[in-house]
Amino acid sequence: MSYKKAPVEIREIISIDELTIKSILSEISEVLSLTEALILSTCNRTEVYYSAEQNLDIEIIKLIAIKKGILNADAYINYFNSFESEEAVNHLFRVSLGLEAQVVGDLQISNQVKRAYQWAADAQLAGPFLHRLMHTIFFSSKRVVQETSFRDGAASVSYAAAELVQNLASTIIEPKVLILGIGEIGADVCRHLSETDLKVAICNRTTEKAQALALECNQAVIPFSELKEAVAEYDLIISSVAHSTPIINKELVGEINNGFKFFVDLSIPRSISPEVGKLSGVTLFNIDEINDKASAAVEKRKASIPLVEAIIEEAIAEFNDWSKEMVVSPTIHKLKNALEQIRQDEITRHLKNASPEVQEFAERFSKSITQKIIKLPVLQLKAACKRGDAESLIDVLNELFDLENTPKEK
Repeated sequence: MSYKKAPVEIREIISIDELTIKSILSEISEVLSLTEALILSTCNRTEVYYSAEQNLDIEIIKLIAIKKGILNADAYINYFNSFESEEAVNHLFRVSLGLEAQVVGDLQISNQVKRAYQWAADAQLAGPFLHRLMHTIFFSSKRVVQETSFRDGAASVSYAAAELVQNLASTIIEPKVLILGIGEIGADVCRHLSETDLKVAICNRTTEKAQALALECNQAVIPFSELKEAVAEYDLIISSVAHSTPIINKELVGEINNGFKFFVDLSIPRSISPEVGKLSGVTLFNIDEINDKASAAVEKRKASIPLVEAIIEEAIAEFNDWSKEMVVSPTIHKLKNALEQIRQDEITRHLKNASPEVQEFAERFSKSITQKIIKLPVLQLKAACKRGDAESLIDVLNELFDLENTPKEK
């Protein structure tokens, strides 16, 4: 589910916080018996990636609904898109590198994907496939930085919000800006606005964190207990608070006696009630209304999209070669074990009374022979993978060497 198909009022219902994601990952493992899964939930999207023999989309959406206290999960199913196999891999690449971001090339999505991967690993749901896929994505991200202009310039949701605030502030005499909540987005807005002449204050539930950022950005701090008074005093309020219900509502804002007041809500779920926007003298912007077209950096990034897509295509081709080889990996191990067992049996049978020097020579000599014998079958198996006909060769090797009955490697 993303901003492309689901409006903010739907996304905020489905949005999942860190604790809920970890709980869902645990239940996905136990209830649905999945061994690999990753959940990404940001202000713009909620996505689940998983590996399974059958399609479990409906079951997973219903599990999310149960965790969110949603009674009618069917009402939200059509807001999701479903991708399978290489299409799903390609989509995760595009999301991770910022091609699918609301502000194209937004750097924040990279950190959000890394955290989602860490949570999957912590839940023991990152197996060989997901580990390899994520590290391929991270390597591709480095290539994008080194080889293209896609990450150049200051363009992100926070930067777009800062641009909007500056435009709005130009309509007010001596404007005062209040930033409520200094998570990743809020902190970035603070840093962007610290480069302007605007008078900015920070309000955060954790005072120590607010004081540290205020010192960095040379901004004032408003205690969270004085939020109501601050909202009345300040002209532009930007909120990016992570909370299940709105922090700012009609009652807190009250009547606007003179002038105008602007609110910018960067949160999912929304931290400013939509009813606030209906008050006289108030204009409310939500995250879907942040305009990314004003930034020249965004236009420069868009010009680099073909280069980014070429990097993704190359990375996916290499990843597909690896994933195909994963199919023959068990056969290769069995074949190696079978030859090793023959080698050891023959060494034991013929060198019972041999000197240590002869035994050492025989070990080296016999290992060299078995390595040369196995080299060609392994190369042929890998070549068959790329041709898409590895199964027939696997069957032949299983039958010739009786690999299904080969003892496991000690």
